[in-house]
Amino acid sequence: MPEIAFLRKVNHFKARYLKGHQFLYLLAAIVGFGVGLAAVVIKNLVHFTRTSLLQFFQGEHNSFYLFVSPLVGIALVVLFIRYINKRPVGHGIPGVLFAISKNNGIIRRHNLYSSIITSTLTVGFGGSVGLEGPTVATGGAIGSNIGRLFKLSYKETILLVSCACAGAMSAIFKAPIAGIAFAMEVIMIDLTMYATIPLLIASATAAMTSYVFLGQHTLYPFRLMEEFQMAQIHYYLVLGVLVGLLSAYFTRSYIKVSGFFEGFQSPWKRLLFAGGLLGIVLFFFPPLYGEGYDAVNQGLRGEYLHLFEDTFFESWQHSFVLTVLYLLLLIGIKVIATTLTFAAGGIGGIFAPSLFMGANMGLLFGLVLHRMGIDVSISNLALVGMASMIAGVIQAPLTAIFLVAEITGGYQLLFPLLLASTLSFGTVRLFEKNSVYTVQLAKRGELMTHHKDRNILLMMKVTDLIETNFISVNADDSLRDLIKVITQSSRNIYPVVDDDQILKGIVKLDDIRHIMFNQEMYDSTRIRDLMVTPEWTVKSSDQMEEVARVFSESGRYNIPVLEEGKYLGFVSRARVFSSYREMLKHFSDD
Repeated sequence: MPEIAFLRKVNHFKARYLKGHQFLYLLAAIVGFGVGLAAVVIKNLVHFTRTSLLQFFQGEHNSFYLFVSPLVGIALVVLFIRYINKRPVGHGIPGVLFAISKNNGIIRRHNLYSSIITSTLTVGFGGSVGLEGPTVATGGAIGSNIGRLFKLSYKETILLVSCACAGAMSAIFKAPIAGIAFAMEVIMIDLTMYATIPLLIASATAAMTSYVFLGQHTLYPFRLMEEFQMAQIHYYLVLGVLVGLLSAYFTRSYIKVSGFFEGFQSPWKRLLFAGGLLGIVLFFFPPLYGEGYDAVNQGLRGEYLHLFEDTFFESWQHSFVLTVLYLLLLIGIKVIATTLTFAAGGIGGIFAPSLFMGANMGLLFGLVLHRMGIDVSISNLALVGMASMIAGVIQAPLTAIFLVAEITGGYQLLFPLLLASTLSFGTVRLFEKNSVYTVQLAKRGELMTHHKDRNILLMMKVTDLIETNFISVNADDSLRDLIKVITQSSRNIYPVVDDDQILKGIVKLDDIRHIMFNQEMYDSTRIRDLMVTPEWTVKSSDQMEEVARVFSESGRYNIPVLEEGKYLGFVSRARVFSSYREMLKHFSDD
């Protein structure tokens, strides 16, 4: 009752004071503010957790801390999910994409807090992941549940979810332009006038909220020491290709390692095995601990000696060859550490690991060029490497360019950022058509893109289009029984099923028209003698794109729908087309 009264007041206010899309603009601002607060909470909780742990583990306990801390944090995550939350908590962005494509934009309420708690425990205790994924999940939940609260349409709810995702990226990285690019490239919202203004409002409001509570300083302070020289552009192009190859390695390694641990049925076995391996990796390679922001900042200054501090490889810094080898190990093993964090049960994102790998790849490339006597800015290459890595891993070059420019203040290098990021994106696409966010959705045919026709088919469900007014008959029935059914039916197809509703065949009116008035055959002819096995069928779980293909190839107007061999009904070409037209009209821009 209180909720109904509240909605009645809101609707009265809306009708009296707001016109057109103004109510949606107001909700976009509310979503942006809420997501901004969520980002502030996550950042502060992680900082508090990490600081408290560092104060507890000091000096001689440092190595033990690196091994045990992430395992303890992820164990707490598993306990929280299994015994307190009692629902799975996704890694953020893939879950939001699934909700948009297959769940009508509905994201469960527990995501309003569960991603905050689990990511704090994962990253705060040293898991080798970032915070953007959980922030996007929290933001998506805010947008989805506000849409449900005010009974918004699917189209409006999806827009609010997209606004929340843009706001999440804007707030966590203080990068409002990158947030909008992220909504367009990753969340796949079309940047039309209908969507642009709410996205701008949400992204700006979220960034403003983050500025108020976290300050206006950039995450990675960057000072341009050397101006970009066009004569050196080929070095940046080579870096773009190299980072594109590294991005393909990232994606494939992530998929393979994740697939290996998916074979573990027990979450405790995954925790012990993957968590134990993660502890060993961090024990030998301390720079891989946590998000890696300090290492990236040092890399942007062209420095690398800090990567050797308190490691077993400290003596390697005196040899250039061993230094190169060590940096390659750090870059290559970072994706393993990230995947192990996820496999063990941790919750986080992949932006921070990507930035770490990209910065150090640029740093390494610059050191090699300097060794060859080529004078090119190492810090500039590290910056461009960051953008190229993001462009390759998430396959979103605009997001990468604006994100790195905004989080570093490196707008002076916009031209090499653009070229290298584009090359990285093009290179990784030669090997991987989908990013780590979308590969599983694409395999299941659940990935939405900017292809409007395909998106509409994706949102349509076979179960919603099944027609059940076809009267079924039994194979042992006589022609007389069938004639009685024909007089009662408005359809010209009659499914033949057994007692378990297994489809045995179909009888078409056109096939029996020549004998249906021959009464001598009524009792001697059985339906099993008249039925034919349908050449084409679809399953209730099939995607509508597959159903459309079957209609196109078969030329049929009605196709049986089965579920594990059992007959459910028919889906008709006319109803599919009619439903498609209705949805196209509904989702066309105003």
